[in-house]
Amino acid sequence: MLCMASRSYYSVTSRYRYRGGRPVRLFVINLGYLVLLASLGFAWIFYQDLTRALPEVEHLAEYASPAATRVYAADGSVLGEFYQEKRYPVSLEHIPPFVQQAFIVAEDANFYQHFGIDVMAIIRALLANWRAGRTVQGGSTITQQVVKSLLLTPERSYRRKIQEIILSIRLERHASKAEILALYLNQIYLGSGAYGVETAAREYFGKSVTDLSLAEATLLAGLPPAPSRYSPRRHFERAKFRQRYVLERMLDEHVVSYTRAMDAWKESFSFRNPRPAVSFARAPHFMMRVRQFLGDRYGREVSPQLGLNVHTTLDPVWQRAGERAIRNGIHALCEQTGCGQGDIPWPEGALISIDLTSGHIKAMVGSYDFRRSQFNHATQARRQPGSAFKPLVYAAALDRNYTPASIIVDSRVSYQDRRRSWTPQNYERRYFGPTRLRKALTLSRNVVTVKMAAALGMDYLTTYISQLGIRSSLARNLSLALGTSEVTLLELARAYGVFATGGFMLEPSVVSRITDGQGNSLEDLTPQRKQVISAETAYLMTSMLQSVVEAGTGRRVQSLGRSVAGKTGTSDDFHDAWFMGYTPDILTGVWIGFDKRRSLGERQTGGRVAAPIWLEFMHAATQDLPMRDFKIPEGIAITHIDPRTGLRARPGGPSLLECFRRGTEPTVFAKARRRVVPKKKVVAKAPAYPDPLVPPGLLAARSPEDGF
Repeated sequence: MLCMASRSYYSVTSRYRYRGGRPVRLFVINLGYLVLLASLGFAWIFYQDLTRALPEVEHLAEYASPAATRVYAADGSVLGEFYQEKRYPVSLEHIPPFVQQAFIVAEDANFYQHFGIDVMAIIRALLANWRAGRTVQGGSTITQQVVKSLLLTPERSYRRKIQEIILSIRLERHASKAEILALYLNQIYLGSGAYGVETAAREYFGKSVTDLSLAEATLLAGLPPAPSRYSPRRHFERAKFRQRYVLERMLDEHVVSYTRAMDAWKESFSFRNPRPAVSFARAPHFMMRVRQFLGDRYGREVSPQLGLNVHTTLDPVWQRAGERAIRNGIHALCEQTGCGQGDIPWPEGALISIDLTSGHIKAMVGSYDFRRSQFNHATQARRQPGSAFKPLVYAAALDRNYTPASIIVDSRVSYQDRRRSWTPQNYERRYFGPTRLRKALTLSRNVVTVKMAAALGMDYLTTYISQLGIRSSLARNLSLALGTSEVTLLELARAYGVFATGGFMLEPSVVSRITDGQGNSLEDLTPQRKQVISAETAYLMTSMLQSVVEAGTGRRVQSLGRSVAGKTGTSDDFHDAWFMGYTPDILTGVWIGFDKRRSLGERQTGGRVAAPIWLEFMHAATQDLPMRDFKIPEGIAITHIDPRTGLRARPGGPSLLECFRRGTEPTVFAKARRRVVPKKKVVAKAPAYPDPLVPPGLLAARSPEDGF
């Protein structure tokens, strides 16, 4: 360009010299050429500066726009969505032609004729704005709007406008009109957080874009200039005004007939209620757990934009039952203690329920009310489990040659810890002499548990408990045996799951499957099973925990009418109440307490506070499940023992059935007891025991109604 100007300059000046032109006139011509050259040079420099940092448009037609991630319950119903910009991209083939035409005539009638910019439209807009003294009309084409939304910043300046024009012309050279229109219809903002026509159709009318009527399509097509100003929910009359404009433009362009346009104008609308970014009405704490899972796997910023379909493990029926049970339990507690009134705050609660076959979390309640507390007490709160921790200690003992019939003397004992003396005590404030392990766990005897822990040693005990799935830090002192180390409800459920599944540890999961926007499977998330203790040890613990329910501190849940194993837990001064229990199919844990440590009230134990919540939930969760008993492994032997000594019962002597790991049954017979003849003959009717593995002596033993 500069070379051509130079040649022209030399040609003209030489002619003027040859013809004897005047010096002044020659000077003016020379000056004009200098100005032209300078202008061209500055224009070239400006163009290079403008285009140096411009993005590439070659691959824009293949652009995959961010899409909302949808979360589904196990029954296929929608739980909620995660997104930064609410989008559901669809191909142009799925957008009806009249919807496409409505947006084209409203925004860019010459879309199929121009080369990226519409010069006449720009001139008309300038004149209209000049007459009005303000911006009343825009001249941007659909191509320009695509470039502006995808490639440029929202900055308002002449420089950015020129860049927009340059990129629009480039885009028209590299993409077809159909590809540009598809980008536009999937990117355009239409208010209420909706980007694209598919999202807007769902947001405003609760249907797909393929199901829109002409009236609905023209209402949406009127929104782009000012989605907030023309919002059909807040400013319906303004929205109707814009709809009329779109219908008139469609008539002018002969896109629809007059009759059809009038029918669309008269059609009434039914709008769906607006939805929040995440559905807080259904399983909010569970949804937060899913979002954390996706953030860890795909990135916190990226996962809401991938358009994933996340299929979770949650059962909505179980979830509603869990929420109802927690609320009812807390209300019942407050009626007794007066909490929630005056200066006494409402207590919090948590529940988690796991399918033992799959390891799927079927229900998760993280607090009394998500709107009041978003803190997930099921997964985040670390609290003292009290006696609910004892089964982990007993399992460690069973793997060190103890049996359910082993005898430990329940008597006063003191331990030195950092120059301080500690004397563990039972809930009843007395001692009970020689006690079998089954009976000690059934009646939650503290002294027996501490003595056993001392015999096992803290190194072995903490290592063993950690392999059961407890990942919180464990105190290396004997009070650990009584549940003084803080754990989460999820951790304790994971550990009890080892007993319930025959020795396997399942990592409880919230997501079962992830697919992309087209339904292609990305991940099939089957929980891994890892054997951490033997099936025999797991069954012995289940059997002992059945005794807790049949004759101990968990008697309140017997009314479930199924095989149940479980344990209550209460921390010091009644700060925390727990119940951990399971059937052959379902494991459920419940915790109740205050956020700021304070007593739930005198005698508000796990058996009294948490067990009724567990029972209410399990009635709902198991109503459609078949009756099943816990499976007894082949390595278990059942033998008659003497209830007082734990030795093999002698023929004709007192006996009860006890289960052992095969090869550990007692071989020594109990000695004959000295018979004491009563002064008065008493005939006692033998009680009927619901479970032959429950030792008869337990039912006659002293047992507090609401013990630990």
